[in-house]
Amino acid sequence: MLFQVGGKGTRPTFFEMAAAQQLPASLRAAVTYSVGVLALRRPFLHKVLDYEDEFFALLMLVLETHSLRNTDASFSESLYGLRRRSVRIRAKKDDTRLKSSDGIHHSGLEKRQRVLSVVFMVVLPYFKSKLHSVYNKEREARLQASLWGPTDERFDDVDYFGGGGNPLFSRGGLSFTYQLLYLLDATGFYSVGLHALGIHVCRATGQELMDNSSRISKIRSRERERLLGPLWLKKLQGALLSCAYTMLDYAQTGLIAAVFFFKMMEWWYQSAEERMSAPTVYPPPPPPPPPKVAKEGIPLPPDRTICPLCSQKRANPSVVTVSGFVFCYACIFKYVSQVSSLDSYS
Repeated sequence: MLFQVGGKGTRPTFFEMAAAQQLPASLRAAVTYSVGVLALRRPFLHKVLDYEDEFFALLMLVLETHSLRNTDASFSESLYGLRRRSVRIRAKKDDTRLKSSDGIHHSGLEKRQRVLSVVFMVVLPYFKSKLHSVYNKEREARLQASLWGPTDERFDDVDYFGGGGNPLFSRGGLSFTYQLLYLLDATGFYSVGLHALGIHVCRATGQELMDNSSRISKIRSRERERLLGPLWLKKLQGALLSCAYTMLDYAQTGLIAAVFFFKMMEWWYQSAEERMSAPTVYPPPPPPPPPKVAKEGIPLPPDRTICPLCSQKRANPSVVTVSGFVFCYACIFKYVSQVSSLDSYS
C-alpha cells in the first residue's frame, strides 16, 4: 500500500510529513479502542490494556526496525513513499559539474542512524508516555492534598517540575518552530530529532523502489544460505523465515486494513442494534369527544375565553379542580354557594 499526496521534486510537502508523523498516534488510538471492544467478550485482553505502553512500544519496535532495515524509512514514512537519507554538506565550488546549488549530498542511512532512528521513534516516546503517566498521578495526588490537606500543601501547576521555563521550549514549542521553518522552506529538517541525526526525508523514485525490492531479495537469499543444521532443520527454518517475512511485509497494510474493517463492522452492527432497540413510536390518540350536557347542566360556550355561567369574557379566571373547567371567580363562588349539590366540591 502506497499513498502519494502530491508535490514536485524529492522534497516532501509539509502535509506528507505531518500525516506521516501523526499516523503512529492515530494507529495507537485505533488499536487500543479495538482491543478494548474485543476485551468485552475476551477478558484476557484486559492484560494487554494494562500494559498498553509496553505492548504498543514492542509492536512499533518490530515494525520500525523491519521498515528501516528494508526501506530506509519509518513505518509511516514508507506508507507515503518516503525515504530517509543521510545528509552531508559539501563545500561549494565553482564547478559546472556540481548540480546541487546548496551543497547538500544525500546518501543511504548508516547503521548508527538506523539504531538512533528507532530510539527516537520508539524508545523516547515510550519513556515520555511513562513519565507523563507518573506526572498525572502525582498531579492528582497533589490536587487532592490541596483540597483536603492543610493550606501550606497547596499545589501549584506552574512551579511543579520547573514549569515556569521558556514557553518556546515547552509543550512542543521547538517542534512547532521546526515545522514552521520547514513549511516556509527555510530548513530541510522537519523535526529536531531528524536534525540531531542528520537525516533528510525524501521521496522515493520509481527506480529506487525497484532497486530496493531487488536488494531485499538478495539479503533474504543470503540469510537463507547461512542457515545451519540438517536438511529438515533448514527447511523448517526457511519456512519460519518466509512466514516472518510475509507477516512483516504485509503488517503495514494489514494492520491499517484490519482497524478500518473493524471500525466498519462496529458501525454496521451498532446501526443495526440501534434500529432494533429503538422504541416503537405510535401515533398520538385522538382527542376525547366533548362531554355531554346534563339535563339541568349548562353547555360550554364555543369560545374558550367565555365563562359558561355569565356568558361574558372571564374575569379573574378560576379552575374547578374536580372537572377542570374555568369560570369567573365571582360566578363559580356564587354558584357553588347557592347550589347544595356542589357543596362537597367547594
